[in-house]
Amino acid sequence: MSESTHKFSFQERISYLKKYGSHCMSFSALQPGMRYFDMPGIGYITYEQRWGRRAVLSDPVCNVEDQETLIGEFLRMGGPAGFAQVSEPIAELLFEKFGYNSTQLGIESVIDLKSWDLKGKKKQILRTSLNQAAKRGIYVQENYNENGYNQFSKEWIKTRKLKNREIRFLIRPINMDYEEQTRKFFAYQGDELIGFVFFDPIYSSGKIISYVPNISRFSRSFRQGIFYTIMIHAMDIFKKEGIEQIHLGLSAFAVSDTNSYYEAGIPKKLVRFLYQHGNMMYSFKGIHFTKSRFRGKEYKTFCSHKGKLPFREILTLFKISNFF
Repeated sequence: MSESTHKFSFQERISYLKKYGSHCMSFSALQPGMRYFDMPGIGYITYEQRWGRRAVLSDPVCNVEDQETLIGEFLRMGGPAGFAQVSEPIAELLFEKFGYNSTQLGIESVIDLKSWDLKGKKKQILRTSLNQAAKRGIYVQENYNENGYNQFSKEWIKTRKLKNREIRFLIRPINMDYEEQTRKFFAYQGDELIGFVFFDPIYSSGKIISYVPNISRFSRSFRQGIFYTIMIHAMDIFKKEGIEQIHLGLSAFAVSDTNSYYEAGIPKKLVRFLYQHGNMMYSFKGIHFTKSRFRGKEYKTFCSHKGKLPFREILTLFKISNFF
């Protein structure tokens, strides 16, 4: 049996999301094609099934005190399972209570908007991008009447290293069935759309506590600096609204040189290798560099798996994510 007998209604699921959806992927986990393990009065786990294995995405959506109970019931109700993009506390819990090893998947950066500013030598690239945008007449608007972004996105995908397909699972699709409280910011030069960033809400106790830029697209002609320009514009608005943080999301395969006690050594070496040599497949270094310019606080994120050689889990994750 792979799913709980009780299934939440859509509104029930959203109520849990708004109460406990504090992970940067909690909203993205509502993307089409996902399955859910629901536990009434507790919360839910999001996963996808492929090749007889369950791949969990993100931390459980529940109270911290109920995480062990929810994970335990999920593992008892089905077959083999791995966990993708989970926080360090969940990786430790899975090791201590359920015998799972972990491999660092990358880092997630969080910006403290209360103290955010553009000062300092290391933020020079941000200031330069703003100045260049102003000189070129580029401006940013939060716009919900823009209808050209899907075609823009299709053209953008053709320029990517993985042409003709979008990465999914670890990145949510550009169009979601549920988009309540998402924020959409577009950059223009004159009337021409040259880039956009979509932000998903992050919740705690029924309130939005942060946003994460989960979708971004840019014209090849204006690639340099447009992300910075849109981000800074949006962050200024969020700060005025009283939002205290911005999550920048995953920098995949940017991992530490040392291993935690619950980490498996061989998969970590593979991750380091892919970061150094896998940029023909995906821009791991470029994304990490771009996010690092904001000087946010970095947190480790993990994949957790049974055994120390999780090659089947890695292949399953890559397949689900549309890398091949």
